[in-house]
Amino acid sequence: MHLVPADRANHRTIDGHRVCEAIAAIGDAEHVQAWAERFSLLADPGRLSLLLALHETGPLAVSDLAVATGMKDPAVSQALRLLRAGGLVTGDRDGRIVRYRLIDPAVAEVLAHGVLGYRE
Repeated sequence: MHLVPADRANHRTIDGHRVCEAIAAIGDAEHVQAWAERFSLLADPGRLSLLLALHETGPLAVSDLAVATGMKDPAVSQALRLLRAGGLVTGDRDGRIVRYRLIDPAVAEVLAHGVLGYRE
């Protein structure tokens, strides 16, 4: 059990080799924290709706996203601010219009799997 941290080395295990595999699969704490933050952004139905819309259609403006999701413009803007800060979306300015698009490929893959599973 070479991967077990010293503070857990004396704990009883049933399948020690699997414990080491599990520790390797979990990886470092920073990686787990980053994914937990991504998933927390997906946990809100409004933000998830925005991401699904952007994933399926490509770039959309705030007002279009509001109509598509049934949210108010200020709520869409607030959600997009959080998604932008989390590195999931970006906005591209075209004059006075800003169109948002999904830029996180890992989240796009999660959304693709979720959408396929939901529709089947």
